[in-house]
Amino acid sequence: MDLSSQSVSPIPSGSEPNLPKKSLEGRTIPKVTFLVVAICWFAMFSEGYDLAIYGAVLPAILDDPAWKLSPAMAGSIASYALFGMLIGAVISGTITDIFGRKKVMALCITIFSISMIFAALAPTPQLFGIIRFIGGLALGGVIPTASALTIEYSPIKRRSLMYAIMYTGYAMGGVFSAFFSILFLADHSWRVMFWIGALPILAVPFILKFLPESLEFLVVKNRVADAERIANKYNISIENIKEAAKKEKKKAKSKTNNAVAELFSRQNIRPTIFFWITFFMGLFTIYGLTTWLPQMMRSAGYPLGSSIGFLLMLNFSAAVGAILAGVAADKWGSKKVIIISYLLAGISIALLSVKSSMLVVYGLVGVAGFGTIGTTLILNAYISKYFSTKIRGTAFGWALGFGRIGAILGPILAGLIISWNFNLTMNFYVFALAGTIAAIAVIFIPKGIHGEV
Repeated sequence: MDLSSQSVSPIPSGSEPNLPKKSLEGRTIPKVTFLVVAICWFAMFSEGYDLAIYGAVLPAILDDPAWKLSPAMAGSIASYALFGMLIGAVISGTITDIFGRKKVMALCITIFSISMIFAALAPTPQLFGIIRFIGGLALGGVIPTASALTIEYSPIKRRSLMYAIMYTGYAMGGVFSAFFSILFLADHSWRVMFWIGALPILAVPFILKFLPESLEFLVVKNRVADAERIANKYNISIENIKEAAKKEKKKAKSKTNNAVAELFSRQNIRPTIFFWITFFMGLFTIYGLTTWLPQMMRSAGYPLGSSIGFLLMLNFSAAVGAILAGVAADKWGSKKVIIISYLLAGISIALLSVKSSMLVVYGLVGVAGFGTIGTTLILNAYISKYFSTKIRGTAFGWALGFGRIGAILGPILAGLIISWNFNLTMNFYVFALAGTIAAIAVIFIPKGIHGEV
């Protein structure tokens, strides 16, 4: 319902109307930013666990005599969820620009949590794969909604940092999937790990109650009264948001109203193409490694516990590195940080093919985690800042959607290489090349219309 013509309701009890309202244009971080980032962090943590747990338990699934999976089939099953994410990212990225972020996020968490329950109960690998696909549809909607809310509620001078903090939830979800697997997998069925992944559904009522809707979305949709109500509650100013919305509307009068078509306008086509290439190569590397790293290291002669430990290191270094990269991106620009990080990732992944000490191997895996997962966190923030509010969700959703093609192919190709009995080093070289191509693609992204670099 359009509430733009209604009067603004009284300021809720507990607000401080006599204090000057905080603007999101500077560096000061209001309390509402921490609330939004915390909820979005939890959503990303849940997604990170859901996606990483398959790679963590894959060695156990391959050893399950009831399923008798081949590496090629296991790689295909890994891609079912990612194929669902491809569709889900495109759909949710578009509908969040129409219906808002809050309800879409809550719905996505509900669906993928329920899918984890059914995955734990799946009697056959075929049904398991179908369930993972359905869960993937919902998983694809979490990143665009969490990213948009975090960016829109963060001060402009702190966006890269706050986004990096939020997105560490994804990496920490991967850390916990590996940690729980190390603790429980030896003594319990791999199915227990999927039961744990269903717990986020318990947080949905909290999210619906406390997560505020996007102020920029409300203003753009002419629901100014709703936006003012939220701004008053959290004592923040939306004058700059309203001014920016007016400018966007003036620009839009002479342009198409189709957000997807606008991505391919003369102004946006070049960054759109190179963002898509970067997402493709980046996600190809991330999901190929997170799916197969434990099994690849196990095949190289490491015990199961140590092999899963490499997955833990991959995600932990991504979480820590993302925060450092966020600080660096705010200081020196996202583009430079992303290029350097992807190049370092490519080098470290290639060096994993050389037999070395455990300390060196853990160090290389750590650099790979920072340069792939950690760098993608900054890449997501970069594209969210790069495009205008009108097409932000659509641009992000479609870039992620195209990137999911790479995510789908990564686990499949790695599984095929193992099934074809190629030298184990081949997978490392393939992922190293993908990271290098991602770095080169970022070089060709032009300076944004809002000055993002």
